[in-house]
Amino acid sequence: MHDYDLIVIGGGAVGENVADYATRRGLRVAIVESDLVGGECSYWACMPSKALLRSGQAVRAARRLPGAREAVSGTFDPSAVLARRTAFTSDWNDEAQAAWVESAGIDLIRGRGRLVGRGLVQVDDRVHSARAVALATGSVPVLPNIAGLADAAPWGTREATSADHVPSRIVIIGGGVAGTEMAFAFSSLGSRVSLLSRGAILNHEEAFAGELVATALADEGVDVRTGTVPTRVDRDQEGIVTVVLDDGTELVAEEILVATGRRPAVDSIGLDTIGVGTELSVDDTMRVDGTDWLYAVGDVNQRALLTHQGKYQARAAGEAIAARLNGDPVSDAPWGKHVATADRSAVPRVVFTDPEIAAVGRTEAQAREEGFRVRAVEYELGQVAGASLHADGYTGRAKLVVDEGRHVVVGATFVGQDVAELVHAATVAIVGEVTIDRLWHAVPAYPTISEIWLRLLETYGRPQ
Repeated sequence: MHDYDLIVIGGGAVGENVADYATRRGLRVAIVESDLVGGECSYWACMPSKALLRSGQAVRAARRLPGAREAVSGTFDPSAVLARRTAFTSDWNDEAQAAWVESAGIDLIRGRGRLVGRGLVQVDDRVHSARAVALATGSVPVLPNIAGLADAAPWGTREATSADHVPSRIVIIGGGVAGTEMAFAFSSLGSRVSLLSRGAILNHEEAFAGELVATALADEGVDVRTGTVPTRVDRDQEGIVTVVLDDGTELVAEEILVATGRRPAVDSIGLDTIGVGTELSVDDTMRVDGTDWLYAVGDVNQRALLTHQGKYQARAAGEAIAARLNGDPVSDAPWGKHVATADRSAVPRVVFTDPEIAAVGRTEAQAREEGFRVRAVEYELGQVAGASLHADGYTGRAKLVVDEGRHVVVGATFVGQDVAELVHAATVAIVGEVTIDRLWHAVPAYPTISEIWLRLLETYGRPQ
């Protein structure tokens, strides 16, 4: 006898979804959580960060429209923005999330879970047993090796998104998603922002995406420095931070935010007790290689560090675990209901900067590196009627990457104001492997920004 069919270690959005989908299939499930139920996305990442960004985006959008521009006559209220952010986190109270867990028929075990054997999870001084265990412990920030940084009490993204004040000056290390989003957020809140990036801004996306965002940051008054490496950080007795750069210049600020990436949260969860290394490798049902009972879902497996992609993995894993434990067939072929096939080819992502970046699938460079024979086409978004109506001086660009062997889209990138809602159509096209000649029959409504699809197809031309 076991206490449960499945124990999920980690009660964030990913862990909740694993537990929910397994419970729906009749399994007895428990979630172990040492922090707030709902996890990083609910309290320190997705929701509060976007709440911090939204008000500034709305003001900038209004200023791009005659008539609306004149109506924006008051002063920006940072305290109201912080209060709205706090409302989205329920003031960092997880009572409602815990109530949902109970209503779903899932047991909640408060405390830090640690594997101590096959199907055995220790929480405090009690060991719980299960037929299967799913790790959904997420990821933790990486602190770069910069002299004095660790002793300077730097902010991570948690401290930034939960801040109760707006520093007059802030230095942000990292030109990726979190760094650029927080640069826009704190600039709109009134901070003087310096953004330091070792490489190009958002260099994992198409080059024009990072270039457009870097230009917009500079226009916003952010001091953007690329190809720059801090060599030392100090905080004095008055709390002022001094950052020394590799060219010898110094930056002074009230706070320093480090946003240089994350790593799987695998410390102290007992992987050594079951003979599994800390770099977890999983199959497409999220089962850890070399085991028949352990699963790893979300950031912890390093496949796609995005909340929505982790939840996608969780739905597949929850169903797969239930099928195996119930003795039912497992649909683990590509695109089957028990696998996360899209992790390899159709991962949608949005950077909520201004302009936004919405992309899915491969960049042109990635497609070529993987051996695809591709052709890429681009078009200026501001030339689309819907975009010109959306904002005066609309600036943006779109790109499709087409596999010439199959005449299907394998990558798409949109950059511009409010383009986030464009990415799902591209995701459907990639997942469905819709051919270019069939896409010609998907008529975009006029005048909408979605007409960019027609313009890209016209640039590509009809297949012969």
